[in-house]
Amino acid sequence: MSNILVTGGLGFIGSHTCVELINAGFTPIVIDNLGNSEVWIKERIEKIVEQSITFYEGDCRDKELLNQIFTTHAIGGVIHFAAHKAVGESVSEPLKYYENNLGGLTAILETTQKHNCSNLVFSSSCTVYGTPDHLPVNESAQIKSAESPYGTTKIICEKIIQDLFAADPAYKAILLRYFNPIGAHSTSLIGELPLGIPSNLVPFITQTAAGIRESLTVFGNDYNTKDGSCVRDFIHVTDLAKAHIKALEFLINKKEGTCEAVNIGTGNGNTVLELISAFEKVSEQKLNYSIGKRRDGDVEAVYADAKKSKELLGWEAKISLEQSLLDAWNWQKTLKK
Repeated sequence: MSNILVTGGLGFIGSHTCVELINAGFTPIVIDNLGNSEVWIKERIEKIVEQSITFYEGDCRDKELLNQIFTTHAIGGVIHFAAHKAVGESVSEPLKYYENNLGGLTAILETTQKHNCSNLVFSSSCTVYGTPDHLPVNESAQIKSAESPYGTTKIICEKIIQDLFAADPAYKAILLRYFNPIGAHSTSLIGELPLGIPSNLVPFITQTAAGIRESLTVFGNDYNTKDGSCVRDFIHVTDLAKAHIKALEFLINKKEGTCEAVNIGTGNGNTVLELISAFEKVSEQKLNYSIGKRRDGDVEAVYADAKKSKELLGWEAKISLEQSLLDAWNWQKTLKK
């Protein structure tokens, strides 16, 4: 059971999860098409763990390649990250998102069934909640119409996995609904690496502080929140990576089929302006930012009720917001060099 296929394993969350898999005694087998990552990340992972990892450059929609990987490595489980993930881009290019995100998942599921491999940890998102009726939001909250095509793909992907479980009750899957991953590895060897203009807030902050971006735009200060900016649940990527290991171990140890959705967040909501203030404090950098209009697809406020992750998986977030931002800044400074 030790060989675990990690799709998108050289990406931001995938690379950190590969490190934690090895720390936990698993062997990650990575497939990544390098659409949102760089091949040198593999060497950085290997430097951290002091061993080599197996990497296939390819697309997880390629069933022939997937069959080859499953046949060669006796895969005991899959952690499926590979997907397009920019909310704004999904609004302008919806077909790109539906074709890639749904096609990748169905190819993975077909291959796992063909090779009698269960134990799927799926990278879902808090976007499935849309604008929640109650905060903090728990897993029993109504799944609403998403605010973006990206969010819609996550809702549909969850439904596909749930439908497969209904048809095949022996199948085992955990849907991890995570909130806003930030930070970088404590070694500063791996971190978030957006290609082109960042779509996530923290890399835009760090690039602005580093002088790569002229200024940062805060999208809206007229929301019904404490300072008018959006509220999010920011979680350190290493904490998030460890949640995937706990989910995988839960599935491997479970004798019967299961399909559970689990929030992965800190349980704390911080506004965008609070995040900027915390970054300025830990980095000792004054940020050049301005207030802009609201952005299409943005939810006003969402943060996790994180009880289920602790009860079911024995996992909870440990790393502070300040440490997360400091790790992100230290990573950015290595890129600048």
